[in-house]
Amino acid sequence: MKLALLGGGGFRVPLVYRTLMSDPSPHRVREVRLFDVDPVRLGAMAKILDSLAGGDPAAPAVVVCEDLADAVRGVDFIFSAIRVGGTAGRAQDERIAREVGILGQETTGFGGISYALRGLPVALDIARTIAEVNPEAWLINFTNPAGIITEATRGVLGDRVIGICDSPIGLARRVLSTLETAELVPAGTAGKVGIGGGEVRLDYIGLNHLGWLQGIQVAGRDVLPELLARPALIESFEEGRLFGADWIRTLGSVPNEYLHYYYYARETVLADREAQQTRGVFLEQQQGAFYSDAQAASPEEVARLWEQIRRDREETYMATNREAAGGVPRDESDLESGGYDRVALAIMHAIADDEPAQLILNVAGRGAAPFLPEDAVIEVPCLVDSRGARPLPVSDVPGHGRGLVQSVKQVERTVIRAAHEGSAELAIEALALHPLIDGVGTARRALALAQDTFGQLSYLR
Repeated sequence: MKLALLGGGGFRVPLVYRTLMSDPSPHRVREVRLFDVDPVRLGAMAKILDSLAGGDPAAPAVVVCEDLADAVRGVDFIFSAIRVGGTAGRAQDERIAREVGILGQETTGFGGISYALRGLPVALDIARTIAEVNPEAWLINFTNPAGIITEATRGVLGDRVIGICDSPIGLARRVLSTLETAELVPAGTAGKVGIGGGEVRLDYIGLNHLGWLQGIQVAGRDVLPELLARPALIESFEEGRLFGADWIRTLGSVPNEYLHYYYYARETVLADREAQQTRGVFLEQQQGAFYSDAQAASPEEVARLWEQIRRDREETYMATNREAAGGVPRDESDLESGGYDRVALAIMHAIADDEPAQLILNVAGRGAAPFLPEDAVIEVPCLVDSRGARPLPVSDVPGHGRGLVQSVKQVERTVIRAAHEGSAELAIEALALHPLIDGVGTARRALALAQDTFGQLSYLR
């Protein structure tokens, strides 16, 4: 197989390449094409991949492309993880959010909407290029906000777009690891999640970064009640410490970590305001230094530096949320990178080899959430084979979450309309309707500041 990585200078590209190298399949990826608009970042990633390959003739060949059409022409799969505006854009979103007194997280609320409005025109151009030069390719989208970008690009490429995220898979693994430690499920059960196998069935539904784990079938038995019955066990893993055992037991399900921004909105905004620097500023400084140092370093030196910085990123992940929850630490096991790379590989093999796999993905719901339009993209367990990805039967969105899901989906679809129509008023409508933004006045101020900051938003009129 041939794979194109769009955003090929992105920091997590080596994770994908390492996973490809570990694939023993006769149908493994043999060529990886890197495309990025930033040549410095692209050069750094090419050095790291060269070091990882270590002269192994079986390692996927790396081809650096300067033209998008050349990158996607003739490949089987396209993995898109672009960031329009870079980490500097994220830092600016956080600054604006602080100025108007709201949350600035990059995929939720104002930050997510601003990020989407910058990224949608580029993502749609990419989809149109794929449709023109390689309409048979499959687009695996990891570009955030993943739900919005996936739904918008489906308008061009249809079911050949599949959105992925590592949050729900990470959540399920942590729950199962906890149950393994308590000897409530067999050892090794957690490792069977997210790699395509069907031995573990997850009952999970919601939107990207807004979903609930409502059941886990292991050998035909739902083991989640075993967890919910034990408060101490709940608070032994990250989401349990973040939300607290009492709240998880009240919900009767385990929420995705990003729901902390909704359930503890005031506490998170206060913690964010009191933080010495925002997450975006930290990443901007960290990555700026890395890419600068990488230019003069050897491939081996760049690879070592990358691994060190990757660990620092994981240690500080969602730091303000953990501070808002009372200073929740991260376990060593939490520092393992998410696993979206393995999900992507499982998708490629399921489609290319017609070997059915079960994975949590972002796809058109087609009735899985009956109160949403059939074509609305949701995050749900899917069966994946040569025909693509199709939702599996799951429990409906829990009653306490339906209003939230419906409101946020309306916001997402309004953002897409704003991008298509170049409408500032629709952008304001999306902002004002979001549950984490307090009113029309705040929405207008936030968008005005964003338009003053980002040239990419000049199309909104």
